[in-house]
Amino acid sequence: MSTSPLEKDAAARSEVKYYQVGSFAVGNRLVPEALRSVQSEADRFNSLTSGHRACQGCGEALGARYAVDAAMNAAGNNVIAVNATGCLEVFSTPYPETSWNLPWLHSLFGNAPAVATGVQAALRAKGQTDTRVIAQGGDGGTVDIGMGALSGMFERNDDVLYICYDNQGYMNTGVQRSGATPPAARTATTQPVGPEPGNVWGQGKDMARIAMAHEIPYVATATVADLSDLEYKVDKAMGFHGARYIHVLVPCPLGWGSASNVTLKLARLATQSGLFPVFEAEEGEVTAVTKIRRPVGVEEYLRPQRRFAHLFKKGADTTVLDRLQGVADRNIRRYGLIDDEGLDPFVKHEED
Repeated sequence: MSTSPLEKDAAARSEVKYYQVGSFAVGNRLVPEALRSVQSEADRFNSLTSGHRACQGCGEALGARYAVDAAMNAAGNNVIAVNATGCLEVFSTPYPETSWNLPWLHSLFGNAPAVATGVQAALRAKGQTDTRVIAQGGDGGTVDIGMGALSGMFERNDDVLYICYDNQGYMNTGVQRSGATPPAARTATTQPVGPEPGNVWGQGKDMARIAMAHEIPYVATATVADLSDLEYKVDKAMGFHGARYIHVLVPCPLGWGSASNVTLKLARLATQSGLFPVFEAEEGEVTAVTKIRRPVGVEEYLRPQRRFAHLFKKGADTTVLDRLQGVADRNIRRYGLIDDEGLDPFVKHEED
């Protein structure tokens, strides 16, 4: 009996612990074939191929490769992608070259959802119901500039999967603050010094929860620290029709001031600290949550990033770290991210 990609991914999520290290870094080729990811297949479709100009350690390039390949796999390689202006578009299509191996359209910064809706409507008018449409953008083009177009796509329930690659700033244009920049993080457009350096508190948008408020068929969050989970969620989203949204955390070494070899580690610490909850929702209701397996304090996540270096200098206001820990603790309570069953065995032993 054959096993569907979704069933394989579900099995892998429950039976294989993905930390993307050592021999398990590329597709888990050493695990049983039924549990391997799309990327482990030699004949997979390389949607985003070699020749792009992403920075070393770019989380967005990694996330896009896995996400779009998973979408292609789910749709029988019959996908059209619409891409907002941003890092992903710039580094993958330096004129007259491209690293994309599928039908791909570049839109303006803020209208990718509207363009994708138009593409889907044109396909429907032509009777091409088997061709699926995805749209992609960074947090600037999604949370800020394109939010109105995206909300309209959600309200109309257009048959488009929108994927946001969130690196928490406008990295392509010089690391400016966006609506997804976390509190206290320093950017080129936030207060560099003074009593409260970094991004202000009380601003920004939780785009996944905003998407949920539209009660669309499917919403999920993911990170590049668990690429099997990302594949699983894209594959699952492609099984729905109507508006769907996946929000992917993709650390940016340039904008975060982090080493290029710790991208996956930072994404993992973001989830294990509780600052970036990973979950799924259908029709506005949370249906699944990825439990924290190895809880860490927010300081462990923040310290390797130069954008938070001011929090650890002599004389720094320690209450800022306390407030950030409070944000993480609220997420843990809101989504039920920690319970005894979800902890790794050695963590339970240490607590005992």
